[in-house]
Amino acid sequence: MGEILLIRHGETTWTASHRHTSYTDLPLTPDGERQARALGVMLAGRRFVRVLSSPRQRATRTAHLAGLDVDAGEPDLAEWNYGEYEGRTTADIQEDRPDWNLWTDGCPGGESPSQVGERLDRVLARVAPLLDRGNVALVAHGHSLRVLGARWIGLPPSAGARLRLDTATVSVLGHEHGRQVILRWNQPSPPPPGTDPGPGVRH
Repeated sequence: MGEILLIRHGETTWTASHRHTSYTDLPLTPDGERQARALGVMLAGRRFVRVLSSPRQRATRTAHLAGLDVDAGEPDLAEWNYGEYEGRTTADIQEDRPDWNLWTDGCPGGESPSQVGERLDRVLARVAPLLDRGNVALVAHGHSLRVLGARWIGLPPSAGARLRLDTATVSVLGHEHGRQVILRWNQPSPPPPGTDPGPGVRH
């Protein structure tokens, strides 16, 4: 039985500043491109029966730099639609709505948690049958992949709040004793040789 590898794209200017980024099609920063290339080291030797990517350039570029050949763009892998909150930080939003929580409230003019969950369920329904033939790679975004991870183990979309996911990371979904499980989560790409990764967090 194969595994599903979830690959979050490298850094953009908005991920670095913690701004919600969905339909705004930003490129990777130079650091994001380096992160994406480093992902290739983690993926070396892996064979995939299917590679799907969000259509956003930050995802497709990450896939390319990591050495993946994308079979198709998958609109259902796009990031959570933040609607009126696109480009804003959580702290900024909570100045207007102190009790706002993306994972339970969704976004005005955008998507609710259940809507995001429904489209990630569609992705899982399409790729799960492929695991009989080998591994599948999904290249996408922080919040959408967190929802996908939660749905794989039978939890509601809101449970993605408990699955932090940094930029340029690999997570692995698979099986144990016939149950769908998370095998690894939020594994960062290795730093370039001769550099100190430091204590910072990649967003």
